[in-house]
Amino acid sequence: MRTQTDEGYRHALGNRQVQMIAIGGAIGVGLFLGSGGRLAATGPGLVLSYAAAGAAAFFVMRALGELVLYRPVAGSFVEYAGEFIGPWAAFASGWMYWINWAFTGIAELTAIAAYIHYWAPGFPQWLTALIALGFVMSVNLVSVRLFGELEFWFAMLKVLAITIFLVVGLVLVVFAIGQATPHNLVSHGGLFPKGFPMVLMSLQSVVFAYASIELVGITAGETARPHEVMPKAINGVVWRIAIFYVGSVALLAMVLPWTAYRADTSPFVTVFSGLGIPWAADAMNLVVITAALSSCNSGLYATGRILRSMAMKQEAPRFAGTLSSRYVPIGGIVFTAAMFLAGVALFYFLPERAFNIATAVASLGVITTWGVLVWCQIRLRRSGHLSVFPMPGSPYTNWLTLAFLVLVILLMPFADRDQRVAFFLIPALAAAIALGWRMVSRRRTVNGGRP
Repeated sequence: MRTQTDEGYRHALGNRQVQMIAIGGAIGVGLFLGSGGRLAATGPGLVLSYAAAGAAAFFVMRALGELVLYRPVAGSFVEYAGEFIGPWAAFASGWMYWINWAFTGIAELTAIAAYIHYWAPGFPQWLTALIALGFVMSVNLVSVRLFGELEFWFAMLKVLAITIFLVVGLVLVVFAIGQATPHNLVSHGGLFPKGFPMVLMSLQSVVFAYASIELVGITAGETARPHEVMPKAINGVVWRIAIFYVGSVALLAMVLPWTAYRADTSPFVTVFSGLGIPWAADAMNLVVITAALSSCNSGLYATGRILRSMAMKQEAPRFAGTLSSRYVPIGGIVFTAAMFLAGVALFYFLPERAFNIATAVASLGVITTWGVLVWCQIRLRRSGHLSVFPMPGSPYTNWLTLAFLVLVILLMPFADRDQRVAFFLIPALAAAIALGWRMVSRRRTVNGGRP
């Protein structure tokens, strides 16, 4: 049985917060910002890309659910990797997850600066990013309960915005108002106007859009009654994937021709602006900023817990294991915030590509995390464990999911130049992690096997 002293945390998150953190993780800037550019580059066939990635995400979440109910722990998949694969896997997956959030945070801060610039073009964008970082870091450092409350309201705003769009979009399509019609899926060059390969090339950005769904597993270490709360939260994420992601992209492709969308404009703003609603752009701009703040907020929360779990095993800097008097992993949070701050410089050197490069690199961490979860669930089953929340179709669905993730990586060098940058970083990342693990192993040998 898990006790408070096992992790050092308080069980400050209840069902309401965990449910909303799960929703917040399943609705991100990848949908609010990225879907417009991908529709413009891919066409209506993007719906298939979202459906395929959504199916993979479904199995990842159910694998996570089985692992969480086996042993709820704040270290989440890092702890599972250590138990079911080996200590080296825990080390590698923990740092790859940190890379995911470090680059995601850079992307989100870049987005916040750009969208505040929409309202205040004369205000320095670097200062906007700094203020946003200071805000989310303060929230995380104060208390877990404050984080949960803020994320609850962030998620509420995102869900409200998506729900309004779904209702309005359905009305437009059903009553054929304006240009809205199901024929938009095929009447402007067909379902694949730029060829089916473009659908495959979009998979990386779509996987990034689904990133952070696994965050609900990390909350397990600070959740009261996890065996009751977690199955509900995980199942909730699954059906929201189908509605909020696949449903939204399908409606976007029907409400307007795919040629109406642009990479530099939120597709939701494009739709509402076309209806002649004067305040639509400002309202959606606020939602996009909120989504970006929510992502940064969640990133600091997640990496703080992961880094502390690793620091306790001397696999991360010692100060990353520091726990404040409010039971907050202050060291890990500050460590990630420093990376966020350093990464903002990317915006100055490559302002037009910073967001895409950051999301492409972040996707490598997402794919690693998903792969680790699916593989750990295979090993859990092989150990003879009988779960009360089993992953459907295992082990066949595990292998299909792993094959999908490998396909996404193999396609990256054939996509755009930003994905190629991320792909060719893989050897450097692997070498750095291997070197780090060698140093950790050598230290343990000197210490007689102790962390």
